[in-house]
Formats: sequence, structure tokens, C-alpha cells
Amino acid sequence: MSEYQYYEFVAVDRPLTAAQQRELRALSTRARITSSSFVNDYQWGDLKGDPREWMQRYFDAFLYLANWGTHRIALRLPAAVLDPGTAAEYCVGESACSWATRSHVIVDLHSEDEDGDEEYEGGGHLAAILPARAELAAGDRRLLYLAWLLCVQGRELDDDEPEPPVPAGLGDLSGPQAALVDFLRLDPDLLAVAAETSKPLKDATPSVASLSRWVKALPESEKDDLVLRLLRGDDAHLRSELLARFQGAAPNEGPGGRRTVGELLAAAGERWLRRQQLAREREAAERERRERAAAAARERHLNALAGRQEQEWQRVATMIETKRPKEYDVAVALLSDLKALAERDGETEAFLRRVRQLRELHARKPSLLDRLDRARLG
Repeated sequence: MSEYQYYEFVAVDRPLTAAQQRELRALSTRARITSSSFVNDYQWGDLKGDPREWMQRYFDAFLYLANWGTHRIALRLPAAVLDPGTAAEYCVGESACSWATRSHVIVDLHSEDEDGDEEYEGGGHLAAILPARAELAAGDRRLLYLAWLLCVQGRELDDDEPEPPVPAGLGDLSGPQAALVDFLRLDPDLLAVAAETSKPLKDATPSVASLSRWVKALPESEKDDLVLRLLRGDDAHLRSELLARFQGAAPNEGPGGRRTVGELLAAAGERWLRRQQLAREREAAERERRERAAAAARERHLNALAGRQEQEWQRVATMIETKRPKEYDVAVALLSDLKALAERDGETEAFLRRVRQLRELHARKPSLLDRLDRARLG
């Protein structure tokens, strides 16, 4: 297998300046660089830069894929909309880590598969996942919980480690979150078990009345400042910042800390076993259905053949006289049907006598006799 690596970086909140684009071009002559992105793939060599540093300096999202099984995605958000401590509460291992700069928080997620990727084109993955960043910025903590589950799946935590607060809606992920789950190859059984204590997302949607009460409680000076920021239009995350603050004041998470890592893994294993058993039962039921259908079709075929045995024996004789292999095959198939009909109707001896006569008549046709032997005729 040839080597393949795919790198994609995206700037969301602010476009790259001309100077920044020149800096990136100096590191890669063949990358596709625009004011909002850097995309390159490698079948030899590697990126001449550190993705971690690039995320701190230039970009808000990063996706990496290699055909030996490595998947990686990183998202950068302003610290005003994602508290570094909140990110650190969920990103607790090698598969999911986070770190903070003076102005931002970066969440970095990894997935490894030793079997590698059969299909490893990287284009399109980041576009499908990127809207999850806006959801996280607006206070939706499901992405962070998925990051924690990734560490659980990687066996990076002690069995007695309690789970963090469980956000609402784990059982009904958004499209971008589902794309992230697929890209990171998160165990569906583990996710399903984790979602059992997650309350429905609609129950966590803030009402107009609760938003109104929260807004009225804000100091007038702060409201003035927020309106001014809105009018200046220089804060891309103002709405997300306010929603995140509201969520912090009225958390929508379900009860946390009730289950441990070991309990989740055990429950996921039991769910996998139940799924396998159900799959085997469904397969057996489907096999039985197909067998019954085949038997019924066979019976209908034999019923249609009954009463026409002499005509069919004559057809067999005619086809054999052609001395063509394909006609031999059709003749043998017809004889097999006549045999089945004879066995059903208790006329096996009569059938065998006619087959012996047939074999004696065509004893100098080895190709035909070979076919008869393989069909157990005579």
C-alpha cells in the first residue's frame, strides 16, 4: 500500500492575511492555499510545519487523515465561549486533549486503527464536521462528551473513574456530531449505553421565558456593552458567548458521576453481545424463511412436472442426441427433477431402471456419464 496523508486547515472567524498566506506558501509550494484554508495531501514527504502551532497562530479547525489508520481533528474556539476548565474536564487522555492560549481553547481528538483505511480520500470530512464547532460554541457539550468517550474507548482511564456531566441529546446527535462519531470510529454500543441517561434535547431547549428572565437580570451597563459589540460587528461569537453564559447559569446536563468507566465498558460489551445474538437469530429466521420458500417453489415445480414424465424423458433423449455439452447439462438437470418426483411419489425403482438403461445406451459418451455420476444419477 502506498503512503497517503491528507491535511486540511480552515480559518472560520477571521480570514488569513496576505502575510499569513505568504508564510504558509513558504512552507509548501503545492498546497491549495486561500484566505480561509490550507489543503494538501502527500504520497511522499510530510507537512513542513507543526499542526499544533498552526492551530494556535492561523486556523480554527484542522483535519488529518493517513491511510495507515490515523484520524485526527482539532477545533479552536475563543475562551469566551468555551471555558478551558470545561474542555479539560472532558478531554482527559491521549485520544482527546485540550490546551489554552491567551485567547483560545483548542480541542484535539485522535483515532487510530491498526488495520488502516481501505478508502482514505480526505476531502469532504471536515466540511461535514465543522458545524459542530458552532454548536460547541453555543454551549452544546455533546462534542466534549464524545471526546471523553473516545478516551474511554481507548482504555485510557481507570475503571473507577466517574463520567463527567452527561449533556442532553446524546441519543439524537446532530448531523455534524454524527459525522464526527463516524470519522473518529466511536463504538456505537458505547455511545448508545452512554446516551441512556441523557435527557431529550428538546427538554434542554431554553424557553423564551427563561431567556427573558436571564436577560432582565443582566446589569444595564453590560447590556449596553453587548449592544455596542453587536453594532460594531467585530465579534463573530457574541451570540454563542451569550448562549454559553446562559447554559452555565442554567445547565442542561443530566445527572453526572453516576456511572464509572468500567460500568460503561461492561454495559457496552453486554449490548454488543445482545446485538450479535439478535443478528444470529434474525439470520437463522431469514435462512429458515428462504428454505421454506425454496421448498414450496420446489414442490410447485414437481407438481407441474407430475403427469408429464414421459414427455420429459423424451426431451432428455432428444437433448442427449445433440452431443452438445450445454444440452447434456440441461438433460441432467431435468433428470434430477424426475428423480426428486420419483422419490416423492414412491417410484424410485422405476426411475433407476430407466437411468440404467439410459447409461447403457450411451456408454460411449464419457462426458455425459461423468455428468450423471456427479449428479448421483445411476
